[in-house]
Amino acid sequence: MAESIVIATRESRLALWQAEHVRDLLAQRFGAQVDLLGMTTRGDQILDRTLSKVGGKGLFVKELETALEEGRAHLAVHSLKDVPMDLPEGFALAAVLDREDPRDAFISPRYERLADLPQGAKVGTSSLRRWVQLGALRPDLVVEPLRGNLDTRLRKLDEGQYDAIVLAAAGLKRLGLGERIRSVFEPGEMLPCAGQGALGIEVRADNQPLLAQLGTMTHRPTWLAVQAERAVSRALGGSCSMPLAAHGSWRGDKLWLRAVLGHPQQPLAALLRTEVEDAVQTDAQARALGERAAQALRSHGAAGYLAVS
Repeated sequence: MAESIVIATRESRLALWQAEHVRDLLAQRFGAQVDLLGMTTRGDQILDRTLSKVGGKGLFVKELETALEEGRAHLAVHSLKDVPMDLPEGFALAAVLDREDPRDAFISPRYERLADLPQGAKVGTSSLRRWVQLGALRPDLVVEPLRGNLDTRLRKLDEGQYDAIVLAAAGLKRLGLGERIRSVFEPGEMLPCAGQGALGIEVRADNQPLLAQLGTMTHRPTWLAVQAERAVSRALGGSCSMPLAAHGSWRGDKLWLRAVLGHPQQPLAALLRTEVEDAVQTDAQARALGERAAQALRSHGAAGYLAVS
């Protein structure tokens, strides 16, 4: 590994924590001198519209990839849930780190859990995936868009704009804000999105020495699980406009993969659900399991939902 490494990162507090975490790992493992290149992405700038209407989560990574392409940075650190299922040509996912809590968190100043909210209460989320699953759990609630970084979303809640909001538990815990979590949704209640809670490291595909070295940092159980999850989305053409959840968890040497698909324009429409399980040891087996789950969703009627996404 080069003596001096530059990490491209968004400038939100959570993104900087993630980049600093990888910086410290690189210093410990390889003795590398690591600097951060802070950047503002279009996803950070456009806050008045939902992601599904302005280009999806890829807006959070494009500028970082430009820095890699131009040689201003050697690697980029992402929340894996923000990384498109297929990277642009010339880029590669070099490593996936050990996963933090993948569940969604319920945050409210007054109520302990979703069931405690009064009828008609206002819940904020930026995610269509959460929107349709909230509709299945509590169709009487009013779900409204919530954009901005984690601190901005918490501020809007504290100002009284919402009765509750739903965020990824991982981000709150990484920033030492776990006390804001009133309760968590178990995957059987609200299934996480592909890659939630995992950090991914992206590099240029032609940097083979760096690819090889970073690959030694990969947490293999997390890597296989997210490979399966992302394969579900890839097989269905997943994007921010598709309310799709996929989450894998280990039961011994078997990977239990669950997937949920909602209707992108009818949040109270029936959710399509499936689960598959198999022994998984290789990347190919993980992807095959994800493709099986996607096919099962198609057999349940996914085509009608996908046609309008």
